[in-house]
Order: sequence, then structure tokens, then C-alpha cells
Amino acid sequence: MRCTRVIQSLFFLCTFVSVAIGAKPLPQNAIQQIEPLSIERIFSAPNLSTQAPQQIQFAPSGLQISYLAGSAENPSVQDLWLYDVRENKHRIIVKAADLLDPNQRLSAEEKARRERLRIQASGIVDYQWSPDGDALLFPLNGELYLFNLENRKVNRLTPSNTFATDPRFSPQGNFISFVHDYNLFIIERASGETYQLTQRQSETEQFATAEFVAQEEMKRMTGYWWSPNEQQIALTRIDLSPVEIQQRVDVYAERTELVEQHYPAAGTNNVTIDLGWLNVNEALPKSDDEESPTEPVSIRWIDLTDQHDEPGYLARVKWLPNSQSFSYQWQNRSQNKLTLFLHSLNEKSPKPILEETSATWVNLHDDLYFLSDSRYFIWASERSGFKHLYLYRTDGSLIRQLTSGDWMVDNLSHVDEITGVVYFTGRKQTPLERHLYRANLNNSSPGQPSQLSSRAGMHEVVFAADGRSYIDYFSSSRQPPQVSLHGPTGERITWLHENRLDQNHPLSPYLATWSYPEFGHLEAEDGQRLYYQINKPAQVADNQNHPAIVMVYGGPRAQRVTNSWGDYFTQYLVQQGYVVFKLDNRGSGNRGRQFESGIYRQLSELEVADQKVGAQWLAKQPYVNSNRIGVFGHSYGGYMALHLIMRAPELFSAAVAGAPVTDWALYDTHYTERYMGTPQDNPEGYEQANVLTYADSLNKPLMIYHGMADDNVLFIHTAMLAHRLQQSMIPFEMMAYPGKAHGIRGREASIHRYQLITEFFNRHLR
Repeated sequence: MRCTRVIQSLFFLCTFVSVAIGAKPLPQNAIQQIEPLSIERIFSAPNLSTQAPQQIQFAPSGLQISYLAGSAENPSVQDLWLYDVRENKHRIIVKAADLLDPNQRLSAEEKARRERLRIQASGIVDYQWSPDGDALLFPLNGELYLFNLENRKVNRLTPSNTFATDPRFSPQGNFISFVHDYNLFIIERASGETYQLTQRQSETEQFATAEFVAQEEMKRMTGYWWSPNEQQIALTRIDLSPVEIQQRVDVYAERTELVEQHYPAAGTNNVTIDLGWLNVNEALPKSDDEESPTEPVSIRWIDLTDQHDEPGYLARVKWLPNSQSFSYQWQNRSQNKLTLFLHSLNEKSPKPILEETSATWVNLHDDLYFLSDSRYFIWASERSGFKHLYLYRTDGSLIRQLTSGDWMVDNLSHVDEITGVVYFTGRKQTPLERHLYRANLNNSSPGQPSQLSSRAGMHEVVFAADGRSYIDYFSSSRQPPQVSLHGPTGERITWLHENRLDQNHPLSPYLATWSYPEFGHLEAEDGQRLYYQINKPAQVADNQNHPAIVMVYGGPRAQRVTNSWGDYFTQYLVQQGYVVFKLDNRGSGNRGRQFESGIYRQLSELEVADQKVGAQWLAKQPYVNSNRIGVFGHSYGGYMALHLIMRAPELFSAAVAGAPVTDWALYDTHYTERYMGTPQDNPEGYEQANVLTYADSLNKPLMIYHGMADDNVLFIHTAMLAHRLQQSMIPFEMMAYPGKAHGIRGREASIHRYQLITEFFNRHLR
């Protein structure tokens, strides 16, 4: 249920049809026709997208840029492209259709991995450059391929019966590693030989693999880490046997599958996890004439039980540049303490060097950076109430704070050790925008960082390895996504995807009635600022009473109100005559600890209170029919929609809840216990947060939908609520999607879902 990176939205429609157009509005005389936007048009191919590049990466040289993009005919099937900076030319280098076997099905672990990563496209969905830039590695339906840039040939590396996940080059490029059947393998590039490094002994033992909650909630997608000198690999071993098995029946259109999933529900056991390292050379022949070693590679395990006073989570692992030590972050089960350990290969036990604590919870981050001499590191902390960067020695002593203020750092982007400059993204101007900044690594006290990005909106940056250029993904509420190449001081070098709007652009027929959001803020009961955005029909007057729909997510750390390009379902609803309103309640992200932490141990209380403040303000607007306000949300938003329609029927006339949590005791440990504690130590909190506590008060129209193969918010959440409403003889509507997981992806299902939602609101709000 986590909120993921910048070009992803928890509103799934937005990510499926990201549109890119030019910076200047289309002149009125250039519009040849005015068409109503339709849901079918949104999901048609070619659709409204101009195929903005995805997963852009610099080549090691910095002179080439690679990316994934689909074709106009099949935008959801991604191919691999290359852009030459000096020649200013784009060319396709690998077309997925040339390699795809239409009869091949993804392995269960690959399907689960894609669901955790929120990957909606098919074809080539991931790739990696070799360290010297001579090749690109990519998986395709579980098989590994290598594209050689010199001869432009593609070679398959794995046999068809091998489903490879989590593939990568070793740091110096001599090996390629991957996981198959929960064991770790390496391919020696010089010989082409494959070596198995681990051998699982049971169905519940898994090597080099991130467990469910690590992937879904902690954003740790791997279970192994190469040392920079590629002599060692740190890796995990997990045992699933302590985790209770949840039996579920995944219903597909043509079959059913009984799935036994080790699902760690709140208050129950997690996996047992071990961390260790192995020597790669032990798996290789000692000479060209010698056969591969037959004995398993020995793994040196760290006694994690001896190091920690309570069970917890392995959050992060990272090697130091000298390859003599690696770090790991351990989060206790209560998640109010995060400890950074350093483990030297020459010592028996790791040493704790830094500890973060909180009265509520400690948020995880990916902003640990070890400087090249392995004596210093940069660390992010929210100890001041806002996330900022700090410089430490590896003995744990603090040198200085690098950034400060009542604003949030988003991510550490690049460190230039030669010039002593740190680049990062943050929210210094406003929480509604993300900008690129740089700060001095050597200042004795934190000064004011220099802002490099100039345009108001949301910036996401990717730096070249040498720091001499960066790629900027940008959008604003009036500018759909653009991609540009910049120098280190922020000047634009060239467009990678300018998206110039002209009369031939797919969006041009719709812009005459396009609705750009208006932003504002209200006050919560404690005086904290609640940001909102509102979209109105193109022609609106105070004497018109438009129905309104509140689009809600409301979950912890998420953010819906930003100065960024919006979703097309909002535009569709506005063109149908609806006013669409969004508000970020307390608990939402990028606002600091005080704004987030009020929801601790009482989910749905402050969120509902704040959304009611928003709905009350909305109802007072002269152009809104206060008796015709609906609410719609998916996932945590579905949970919120249920609470609002049951607990605030005086404000809301109808609700749609998609894939909702209904009882937090059924959701996973890491997410739920972070905010709620366990059902055993907070029974009152779980009771008041439970949707079923309020189900009997439902007296307004409700529609619920849910995927019938959801392994995240299990279908049992909806089943329990449906049963309760039926037993109470309360009418409601429900739609189940066979074979669909939490995101309910796919063109036909998406069209059906959003048409269903629209028709429901038309019946009850018009």
C-alpha cells in the first residue's frame, strides 16, 4: 500500500496514460474541433500518450542515454531505445516483439515482483548498463538477454526453463548475477559458464530474495549485494515457516487456483531472516582445466539474534567503497528505532554506529552515501522534525548538518566529492513542489542551498555518474511531463522529450474544455494547514449546482495535492459536469513529523476529520450542490471512502470503494504495525479503525470493487464487509474482477472499471 516514486500515482489511471505536451498552450485558432473526452479514448491505442520515455539511464560514459518506450501501435509493450547526446539522435536498439514468446507465462515470483514494483507495461520492463558501457542486460518474460553495443546483437543468457529475477552486472562487469527458484546464480562473462552459489534445502527456505513486506512496504526489492571489488556477495536467507499461511482462491475467467501464501498479518510472526556473505572465488574453478567445485559455497552468517534485543526487519544493506566492510540497517519490530551497523569482514560482530529513535515511528530512506575513502558518510534524518542531510564519520561521530529548516529533503541525488557539492531534491519553496538544490559539503554550518531547477512544479532528476549532467523529469498542473538534459548548474542542454503541442497532438481536440486545478488550503482542528486542489467544469457559474466527487487517498505518507500533471479520469468527470476535489489530510507525506504522526495508533480518526473539513468547505461553494457530493478512492482511498460514507452521511451522498482494507488485523505487519501497533497491544485502536464497526450505519449508496487475485489487500477484506452488510440486510453494489491483482490493470478492465464508477455516480448524484 506504499506510495511509490514521483512518476507513479496511487491513482492507477494516471500512471497508465501519462501524457506529455509542450509548455505553451495551444492557440485557440489551432483547435480544429472540440471532442468530449471518453474513457475508451483514454485507454485506446494509440491513446493520448506521446510515449514519454521511462527508466532513463545514462551510459557510463555519459554520452549516451537509454530508455524504455512503447510504440504508437502498442504503447504498453516497451522497447529499448538509445539516444546519442553528440549526434542528437534516437534509435531503437531492441524491439521486444522480436524476442517475445507469446505462449510463455511469467513465473509466480516474477508476477509478484512486478506487482510490488507497480509495473503495468509488458515487453522490456527493466535493464542495466555494464560498468564499462559495452552491453546492456535485460530480462524478458523471465529469460535474460545481453545486447552488445559493438555488434548490435542480442544473445540469450539463460535457458528457457530458467525464470531469472533480480538480474544485474557485478560492479566491474565480469559477472552477471540473478535469482532462480530462490537460489543465487552467477554467469562468468569470459567463459559463459553459470555457477549456482546457494542450494535451498526446503520449500520455505529462500536465498538472496526480499520477503513480501520488504518488497511491498520497505522498498527493498533485493536480497543480495555485490562488493565493489566483486570478490564477495552479501546475501539474505529467509525462512517462511514461522509465517502463517493464508489460503485464498484466485478466481480467473477460465480457472481457479488455490494459493497458499505466507502472509504476515498484523500481530503475527514475520519470516526469520539471516544476513551473511560469501566469497565468489569459491564457486569458480581454480584453473581452466579444473571442473566447478562440487561443495556448496560457504556462507559466513552474522548472528543477528545476538545483536538485537528484539525481532525486527532488515531494512537496507550497502557495501563501503573499500569492500572490507558492509553496512546494514536494522529496524525493530515496533519501528520506533532504526540502527545503522557496520560489519568488517575481519571482525566477528558488527558494530552499531548510529541510531534513530522516535516516539511514533522512524521512516526508512535510501539516502545513505559512503564517500570514496570509506571514512565518511552522508545520512538523512527526521530528528529535527523534518528530513535533512547530515555528514558523519564511520565511527559514528557527527561532523555537521548539511541542510536545515522547516521543509523536507526528498532524496539525495548526487555527491561530487571533488568540488564538495551535494545535490538533492526537496520542498523548500512549498510542499506542493519538488526542486533540485545543491549544498556545500564542507560548510561548518548549514547554509541556504542553491536552487537549480527554475520552473514551478515537480522535478525528478537522474545524474550521470560523473555529475556533469542530469536528466530532469518535469511536470506541473499546466504542463504535462517533459524530459530534458541539463548541465550541473541547471542550464538546459537539450530536450529528450519536449512534447511540443501543436494542432496534430492527440490532446488538442480536448483542450478547449480542459480543466486546470485551483489550489488552496484549509485549517485542521489543530491549526495545521491542509492543502487542496479543485477542478471545475469549463463553464461554471455560481447559480449552477454541480454535483461533486471527492477523490481521496488519505493514507500515511502519501500525497495527492501537488503542482503536477493530473489524471485523465478527473478530466473526464469534469467534462461530465462534476466538480472534482482532492485534499491531503494529516498523515500525508512531505510535511514533516508533526503533520504525519498525529495518526499514530488511531488510523481513520484525523483523516476522516480532515476530509470532513474539506467536504464542508466544498458544500459551501455556490457552484456545488451540497446534496450531491460523492467520494471515491482505491486501496487506502477505498478504506477512507467507506469510513466517510458510513461516518459522515450528512456530507456524502454516495461512495465507491476500490480494493479497500476493512480490518487492519488482516493487513501486513510492517505497514500496519508502523501506525497502529499490534492488535494485541492496541485492541481499542483496531476496533475504532475497523470499517465493520460502522457498517450497520450505512444508509447511502455504496459500490465496492476488488480484484479476485489480490495478494496485497486480500479479497477477504471485501468478503467480510459484504457478509456483514448482507447479514444486516443493507443493500450495496459490488463488482469483482477475475484474475486481477490489487491494481486491476489492463485496458479492458480499466475501461470497464471507470465506466462502472461513472455510471454509479450518474445514477446517484445527478
